[in-house]
Amino acid sequence: MPALSFAPAISLLAAFGRVSPTQPLRTLIRTTGYKLRPPRPLPHLPRVRTAQNAVFATGRAGPHQMAALLSEQRKGPIPTIVLGGFVPDATEQVFLMRGFLLKNGSVYYINYPRHGFSTEMLFAQLDDLIEELTREHGTPPVVFAVSFGAGLVLEWLKRARRDGRTPDLRGIILVSPVACIEDLLAPGEAKPSTLLGRAVKPFINSEVPPDARQIEKTRTIFARMFEAGAQNKAALAALMSRDELLHLHGAVMNTIAGVDTQGACERMQALKQFEAPSSYFSQALLPLTQAPALILFAESEDAVLAAHAPTKFVLEAAHQAYFPKSRCKTICNHRGSPVQHASLVFHCFNFLPPISRFYRELKTNKLLRAA
Repeated sequence: MPALSFAPAISLLAAFGRVSPTQPLRTLIRTTGYKLRPPRPLPHLPRVRTAQNAVFATGRAGPHQMAALLSEQRKGPIPTIVLGGFVPDATEQVFLMRGFLLKNGSVYYINYPRHGFSTEMLFAQLDDLIEELTREHGTPPVVFAVSFGAGLVLEWLKRARRDGRTPDLRGIILVSPVACIEDLLAPGEAKPSTLLGRAVKPFINSEVPPDARQIEKTRTIFARMFEAGAQNKAALAALMSRDELLHLHGAVMNTIAGVDTQGACERMQALKQFEAPSSYFSQALLPLTQAPALILFAESEDAVLAAHAPTKFVLEAAHQAYFPKSRCKTICNHRGSPVQHASLVFHCFNFLPPISRFYRELKTNKLLRAA
């Protein structure tokens, strides 16, 4: 009896143009799931506001500086909180991974405000949300943070340790962390060597806020960085349906257009105030947490990060000083375009194996072993 083969079915599906021959079944299953149950993150009404109310009481932040909290509710043992980079929002940052994350439990998205930004308020919202989820789910959440969001998490953990607190976490995932301005602009560099460096420099090296022309130039750079991936039609055909692509493209462009001058300036000023992780290596602040941690860098981080970026250097060299139960890995793509900084959309399936293993180890309560 001949061996069972899916080849005829795969060839037929590919012929109809519905899937790519390179990843037919995986793409078919995921896009079918999208059509049956498309992403619908809904506003999340916090049940714990203690830390937020304390910040409001001091007058150090206003309502316009609050992040938007959204969620998708599912049954599962591990809730996840997602923080994105500068763009896109958290809801789009893990667009192709949401199905996997939802299999583990509910997912909560923190989308940064458009018209302002307050590090103190964001950290208060994170504190309150973690307390709420730990109480309601009976287990603390995983914090999944990308690029600038990963820098926020590192700064949040450092400040908590300095205050004598240890946030209750099930685990931490940091993707392409940007934790200080030196990660984007090398000290003494006359002209930024990367697109992102050129985008942020007007916000950093001047006491005068950028004018309308500079703001528009920055928007153009961020749009160009996204479009560089979006123009790769062959890769996109293997990743998402046309409806998904239209949804994702529109959402990302709306975010880029929607952040105003004050919002952009306050985000950049927050990053400028963060200490490089290397600067507190010898202080009595480590480890930042005993929670298991997964740190992922892309093989082509130099397209965004400055040469000798201090966060990348110290986490690759000494990540277990910061997170004793940690693994640090470089994500590569051996069959196509190199993996770029925080490329969770266009290189989703390159990032997914170590992330899947991480959740699996959390479920089985196995201590992470350094790779």
